[in-house]
Amino acid sequence: MRATEKLRILHTEASLGWGGQEIRILTEAAGMRDRGHDVRLACPRYSRIYAEASRFDVPAIALPIGRKGPAGVLALRRWLARHRVDVVNTHSSTDSWLAALGLRLFWVGKDRPPALVRTRHISAPVPNRAPTRWLYTRATAEIVTTGEAIRQQLIREIGASPARVTSIPTGVDATHFDPGDKQGARRILKLPQSAPLVGIVATLRSWKGHRYLVEAMTLLVHREAQLVIVGEGPQREAIEAQIAELKLGHRVRLVGNQNDAAPWLRALDVFALPSYANEGVPQALAQAMLIGVPCVTTDAGSIGELAIHDATALVVAKQNAVALAAGIDRLLGNAALGARLAWSARERVHSKFDLDTMLDQMESVFRRAADGNRYR
Repeated sequence: MRATEKLRILHTEASLGWGGQEIRILTEAAGMRDRGHDVRLACPRYSRIYAEASRFDVPAIALPIGRKGPAGVLALRRWLARHRVDVVNTHSSTDSWLAALGLRLFWVGKDRPPALVRTRHISAPVPNRAPTRWLYTRATAEIVTTGEAIRQQLIREIGASPARVTSIPTGVDATHFDPGDKQGARRILKLPQSAPLVGIVATLRSWKGHRYLVEAMTLLVHREAQLVIVGEGPQREAIEAQIAELKLGHRVRLVGNQNDAAPWLRALDVFALPSYANEGVPQALAQAMLIGVPCVTTDAGSIGELAIHDATALVVAKQNAVALAAGIDRLLGNAALGARLAWSARERVHSKFDLDTMLDQMESVFRRAADGNRYR
């Protein structure tokens, strides 16, 4: 395939939820479409990503791939038999298995099936069993991970070939997430003008560590500080109950999902991400760094590729509200430190985690997979 030849790519996503993984899929698909490639998304009709796809100008096809079973395999195989596709890029466990079975074991037709690329977004353990090894080492042409730590995990734990596993962190659009008017953002969002604001942008999942951040608010020396939580998810009720129990209703705001996180990030004095598991390179952390907000986080997953302690962020112990509070207090009390970390972090994101870099690398993987189609 010539370097100028346009690719036909189908993304699949079984998840019904909404978070960094789904946003990356649509951002990447939109970017590849802007480059002239034919990119579509297959997902369950009632999934959030199906509803959001039009906002990114990505064509979405409703297929019954939300759960494992023959119906999903057959539906995906039938669609692919009717449409020419060079690469199928899967993202969650369910759609990865459906695509692998449909393309590798039950393919019908004279033409070779499309190449299969599996993107692994999180650092959760991968079971070292024969079927999983087949999926990652024989069924897929290429594997993409969203961080080097996840890449090494797949190589170490299930024997994936290093040559076929590529770490491509999620790229961030620096033209959108740029520094701006903090006070203006606060006025627009109806946030307090003078109180120190700590914030987090993340799906409300247990391993994102929101409960440690809420607890840390009770431990701060800066008692006037307030917390803004952007995101939705299964932990909302638990977080609301914790806020009520700790009597923090006057200091903590849960504002739900926001289509544009940029103004919320601009309004902050400190961005906190106390994740303790499953992370790639988090988009929101990179976005906060681009906007110039000093950050405190942990070393979960591939966060360390962005957050270097005392160089681009403060890195504190996981699942430790005391350490988290100390890090927040340190940033709130030392403007020079915050400015130094923010400047270094912004430079690092610009040089290593921009959107065009991600698109260039994904394009190379897709072309390599389409050219080689190395399934066995």
